[in-house]
Amino acid sequence: MGSLFLIFLLLLLLHLTDGVLVRGSMNTETSFDQNYEVTWGGDHVLSLNQGKEIQLTMDNSSGSGFGSKMAYGSGLFNMMIKVPGRNSAGVVTAYYLTSQGKMHDELDFEFLGNRKGKPYRLQTNVFVDGQGNREQRHRLWFDPTADFHNYKILWNQHQIVFYVDNIPIRVYKNKSNIGVGYPSRAMQIEASLWDAEWATNGGKTKTDWSYAPFKANFKGFDVSGCYVPNSSNNSQHCSSDNYWWNREKFWQLDPVRERQYEHVKHKYMTYDYCADRNRYPETPLECL
Repeated sequence: MGSLFLIFLLLLLLHLTDGVLVRGSMNTETSFDQNYEVTWGGDHVLSLNQGKEIQLTMDNSSGSGFGSKMAYGSGLFNMMIKVPGRNSAGVVTAYYLTSQGKMHDELDFEFLGNRKGKPYRLQTNVFVDGQGNREQRHRLWFDPTADFHNYKILWNQHQIVFYVDNIPIRVYKNKSNIGVGYPSRAMQIEASLWDAEWATNGGKTKTDWSYAPFKANFKGFDVSGCYVPNSSNNSQHCSSDNYWWNREKFWQLDPVRERQYEHVKHKYMTYDYCADRNRYPETPLECL
């Protein structure tokens, strides 16, 4: 009996050791090609670090972009991004979720470039049934051109939260019970670098092409999302609490995140469509 027990312990030890070795040798980083593909401007896209990092470039001939191979009906979507430096006026770096078609849903991070020495503005937007015009803008508490930072979008049946380095900067609650639109279509993940006339100083400051090529870098290509086959809109299963981001703790901000959110709103928000009485004489329902 003693010999059998020793053999069992030896086999167990070998199994556990092998498991540790296997886990230790696994590369936890996800390569770009696993979940994404280039969608436009292919000659302006550079793969770095064995596919663990992608650089989009833009000059006066073209910008560039990439997108996810799959569509998703809920999830927590993140990307590490470093935006173009120097004089980036008129240059927009975008990371967003979007469905297809005219009546599309969309959740946007848009980094609005600026003249050298002037701060970037981070614009977020929410589209439902093809209707956007729900812009909020923030100045950031760091230089987004100097290093990578993490940008996340939580999307479940109760709320959409935009995070910057795990700090919530925007919350869009599901108020469909009072007639407010809420994104429900399966969406793909997109990223792009492009020239936008409106992006800086209300369109008065144009892109200075002598600073081209402009470069934006992306990494962190893992996806925590509920896959919807064939980009169909049948995503009802994506509200299941089998997915951790749908569980009750993610239905609202916890007290710590709520304090962070209120701090960001009061100190760093520079524009909120909810408070723009020129555009919206009556406060939009979702803002109440």
